[in-house]
Amino acid sequence: MARMPKEHLEARRRQILDAARRCFIRNGFHATSMQDVLAEAELSAGAVYRYFKSKDDIIAATAAEALAEVASAFEADDDARPPDLDNIVDLVLAVERPPLSGSQESAQLLVQVWSEALRSPSLCTALKEVMAEARGVVGGLVARHQQRGLLPADVPAEHVADVLMALVDGFLVRRAVYGHADSASFRNGMRALMSAPAQAAR
Repeated sequence: MARMPKEHLEARRRQILDAARRCFIRNGFHATSMQDVLAEAELSAGAVYRYFKSKDDIIAATAAEALAEVASAFEADDDARPPDLDNIVDLVLAVERPPLSGSQESAQLLVQVWSEALRSPSLCTALKEVMAEARGVVGGLVARHQQRGLLPADVPAEHVADVLMALVDGFLVRRAVYGHADSASFRNGMRALMSAPAQAAR
């Protein structure tokens, strides 16, 4: 049997994962059957099982890609000038980059990944690693702004980063469930909260 070129193998794997992603967004991980994936990809069972032994393998690959997209949104540039305060908000929300603020479907997939992490120890570990990296990047940016006097310095930077990340998690749930969460409005609200002067203690 002639050996298929690497490009063909990668394209076929991409075809399967794209089809599975559409199915997962439409029906969820566990309501999607392998027959659904086969039909969506327009491939035979043998063609799919050559790349993935089970639906769980496809779920794992899909989740890994989603987490890689999240991680890429938080890549740090230590040599660059610290971004303006507005851009820190943009970084946390990743306004122009899926899956953080892409379509409702992208948010739905990411929320499903979170849910899947509750039953999959390996996925839970991977998710924690990605979010720890993101927290470190955001915390570092917050600390640099504290040093410039743009944010209060009496609160640990990692605490501020945790709140920002939690707000974004909530935004993603709203977008996944309701579909009408607006990135620009959310960003403006976050900016207003971050810029509000601290009230003197009574």
